[in-house]
Amino acid sequence: MKHLFKAALNWTSNKNQQEPVSRSTKNHQIKIEGKPILNVSAAKAFKGDPELYNPEDLLLSSLVSCHMMSYLYVCSQNGIEVLEYSDNAEAALEVNPDGSGRFVEVKLKPKIIIANSDKIELALELHKKANQLCFIANSCNFPVLHEASCEVA
Repeated sequence: MKHLFKAALNWTSNKNQQEPVSRSTKNHQIKIEGKPILNVSAAKAFKGDPELYNPEDLLLSSLVSCHMMSYLYVCSQNGIEVLEYSDNAEAALEVNPDGSGRFVEVKLKPKIIIANSDKIELALELHKKANQLCFIANSCNFPVLHEASCEVA
């Protein structure tokens, strides 16, 4: 089964604007039908607008969100009631001398609170299964690591 996702990108030169060329020429909009417009730029390190989302932010956000949804799914399959889920993930990006670059690693740091004290070990183990199911993690060519913790309410 295949699903198709679409996004439209719009960019305009800033020749007649007062903003510095190096910054605003990287600003653009992404439109996805039926959803609010995403205003995007390059990361601050690459002379983009630091107040806007950048592709690196969005890739990391996709991984964090997809892993959580996959994790909640496998927990429900295993009778684990998740009460809270939070994550403070980090992504490491390396830039080469020629200007090319790539993510070399992502560390997800999920903190889970569950209802059942007898399921802590299983709850921690299920992050591996969630990673195997995660559409975004399966699309990456770098390791997605997990430093998970679990507590009981």
